[in-house]
Amino acid sequence: MVTEAPVKTKYEAIIGLETHCQLSTATKIFCNCSTEFGVQPNHNVCPVCMGMPGVLPVLNKTVLEYAVKAGTALNCKIADYSKFDRKQYFYPDLPKNYQVSQYDLPIAEHGWLEIELVDDRGQPVRKRIGITRLHMEEDAGKLVHGGSERLSGSAFSLVDYNRTGVPLAEIVSEPDIRSGQEAAEYAQELRRILRYMGVCDGNMQEGSLRCDVNISVRPVGREKFGTKVEIKNMNSFNAIGRAIDYEIDRQIEILESGGIIVQETRLWEEGTQRTISMRTKEGASDYRYFPEPDLTPIEVTPAQLAQWKAELPELPAQKRHRYEEDLGLSPYDARILTDDRAVAEYFEAGLAAGAPAKQAANWLMSDITGYLNSEKRTIADIALTPQAFAELLNAIESNTISSKIAKDLLPELLAQGGSPKELIERKGLTQISDPSVLEAFIDELLVAHPSELEQYRSGKTKLQGFFVGQLMKKTGGRADPKLANQLLIEKLQG
Repeated sequence: MVTEAPVKTKYEAIIGLETHCQLSTATKIFCNCSTEFGVQPNHNVCPVCMGMPGVLPVLNKTVLEYAVKAGTALNCKIADYSKFDRKQYFYPDLPKNYQVSQYDLPIAEHGWLEIELVDDRGQPVRKRIGITRLHMEEDAGKLVHGGSERLSGSAFSLVDYNRTGVPLAEIVSEPDIRSGQEAAEYAQELRRILRYMGVCDGNMQEGSLRCDVNISVRPVGREKFGTKVEIKNMNSFNAIGRAIDYEIDRQIEILESGGIIVQETRLWEEGTQRTISMRTKEGASDYRYFPEPDLTPIEVTPAQLAQWKAELPELPAQKRHRYEEDLGLSPYDARILTDDRAVAEYFEAGLAAGAPAKQAANWLMSDITGYLNSEKRTIADIALTPQAFAELLNAIESNTISSKIAKDLLPELLAQGGSPKELIERKGLTQISDPSVLEAFIDELLVAHPSELEQYRSGKTKLQGFFVGQLMKKTGGRADPKLANQLLIEKLQG
């Protein structure tokens, strides 16, 4: 669906995200069942998470800790008093026929996170997206559909209750987002923050992080929001952006043709790249919330809050700002290095061992990342320690070896570890930086290639590259590139 640009400029999109984040606890929110992913269906269940009569839930204290830490990292106000509620609705994969969630007194409210975009001139722009609330709740199970009524007359559905009762933090944004790109950036930054703290692994393929989008459009200049539509079933950040862009066009087209937007829940179809209607959207009154009678209210003491806040790591946005301001890195470099906490910590350990910041950033983002991608490994898997990494870079800085030699040594160091200095000495790869030694090599080279020398001096200066290559070959790549080029030009122009 394509909408003409002049028509699109008449409208403004109002977008908010509801993100369900599976907390990385060992056991479920109200019982001792394991949260391990991928085990035999209906293996991690018990009378509590199956909603059997007479059972009583007990709050997992780690769930509360993770929720408070996540809320604090998102600059929210942590409630000193909150409670759980029953949210009534029937799903086949929810055994109790109600969900234990939080309604009017959530654990955290009124926060924000910062996203970084690029403007039309290629300059970085920072924008704050408000966080309405963060609340704790239990997850539902999973339906598995099979067969085909149309083809075989034997369609069926199975239910796996392993995920029932897995703890969730639902994070609801303010309607501050205006485009698919902003929404995707928001979701990525939220995942970075949660991963940095270790409270959620953010694996969208396993359902650990699920985003629902609320979107409406209104004429530019109008204060009142349009009719909201919710989109579900997006399993990547790219899909979030594409689904929003499609839905904006769809709603504008309806309004331009005189139609009415229906409040509903729609699904994103990846194959057809469109949204389709799923069901009419429920309102809060349809859920008939009331306080959960089997769980006591929650009180977070100032001492608990102070302790959990002190345990937070430096977060991605803070690292980006510090890398730009203190280390002089570009916004792009800072963003790449801080995307994964383990990579950022490796980088900083290398700096602490004496590695130059810009060179360390370049090697991490190019050569080391290339190795990790090709070998399907993470930074934690490599044998090259941050201290040895610093030693390698300083060997280049001191002209002990060339960058080319360092690149040749890198795969062995990444796979086997060890000291770069010792490896250089053992292989006899120390860079040749003595002018007299290099001049002797160059003299031999010019004697061995009189025809090429004559052509060069006759004006065919592109042959300089030939002589550089021959010199590097003759010295085993050990010649100091800068000094070798300087001496070679002098000799060629003799």
